[in-house]
Amino acid sequence: MEEDDIVVEKNEALKNFLPGGFGKQEKEANIALQFERSKRQSQVEPALEDSKHLEHPNGSNGASQFDDRDGLDTERDDEDDDDEDDDDGSEEDEYPVSHELVLKTHERPITSMTLDPSGSRLITSSTDCTVKFHDFASMTPTTLRAFKSVDPTATKTSASSETHPIHHVEFNPVSPSSILVISAIPQAKILSRDGEPLAESVKGDMYLRDMHNTKGHISEITTGTWHPTNRDLCVTAGTDSTLRIWDCSIRMRQKDVIVHKSRAAGSAGRTRMTAVCWGSSPQGSSSSLVAAALDGSLVMWNGEGPYNRPTAEIRDAHQRDTWTGGLDISSDGRTVVTRGGDDTIKLWDTRKFKSPISSVSHPSTTSQYPTTGIKFSPTSTSI
Repeated sequence: MEEDDIVVEKNEALKNFLPGGFGKQEKEANIALQFERSKRQSQVEPALEDSKHLEHPNGSNGASQFDDRDGLDTERDDEDDDDEDDDDGSEEDEYPVSHELVLKTHERPITSMTLDPSGSRLITSSTDCTVKFHDFASMTPTTLRAFKSVDPTATKTSASSETHPIHHVEFNPVSPSSILVISAIPQAKILSRDGEPLAESVKGDMYLRDMHNTKGHISEITTGTWHPTNRDLCVTAGTDSTLRIWDCSIRMRQKDVIVHKSRAAGSAGRTRMTAVCWGSSPQGSSSSLVAAALDGSLVMWNGEGPYNRPTAEIRDAHQRDTWTGGLDISSDGRTVVTRGGDDTIKLWDTRKFKSPISSVSHPSTTSQYPTTGIKFSPTSTSI
């Protein structure tokens, strides 16, 4: 055998192992490939796939035989299919569901999430007692994780320090530099967008019977929210049958106390507040403050005060002793939606706050996950 006749087999594994060049090599991100990988896989019905391969008894394909038999009908069907595809496409474009990105960040169920108005930062809370911060601008395919994890209830670095689940987190809609954090303790906290503590509410005196004289919640806070237009005001709801409005410009000073007196038999005038929402009203009028309680009641106050008496109250909005965790007000301030623990979702008109304008059955998960909520879309056309 001559030297020219020697054949060297190609080894792809060795080729991939050896460097392709020398010197500094620049790494460029393949944006198109990353975008394609995040695309959700469309599920095609097996029956439709099988029908394409079905053969007619005479050996030909049934679809082709039908095309030869009546070409005009086929053209019309194609036109109809195109119209239907266009309609389906317009419906699919209404919601961004074509692509997805999975962030495996918490070890236990997520209780709440909030997105800043610019859409660049996501903050989540969980029953694992942590609040995690995600920055979309700094994420890469290999760093799909939170850049910071904070335990707002931890006071000591020792292993015996006491921690509590996080019920709710929410960006300030007017000033996204501050975040309201509600934990399973009597004190609410304000964090910066980077997780640094800014302010903390005080704990009330549990030995005072009149809740108006306490300087803070005396038991666990269940939820809270910001004022829709005033950057310095927020409200918290607690298991001590009170709503408390805080002025965050002065280190979370308590501004007002709203005591909800339950009329349920055997409640001694107290109940647990399960949900609260502060919505703006149309045409620049005063805002509305709506809260739900464990006794099944739904109460509405004038958002700007006075808070001595509610403007409207529904005693049996939902079944008693069921946790109404979902509550929201539409963007025009005229509709309230509630999701109760009695497996119902109800719509209420704030102008006729007596009976629901619509009620549908929907399985409730508040018995296992009390923070399960409900939300209007920004245009209030969907829930």
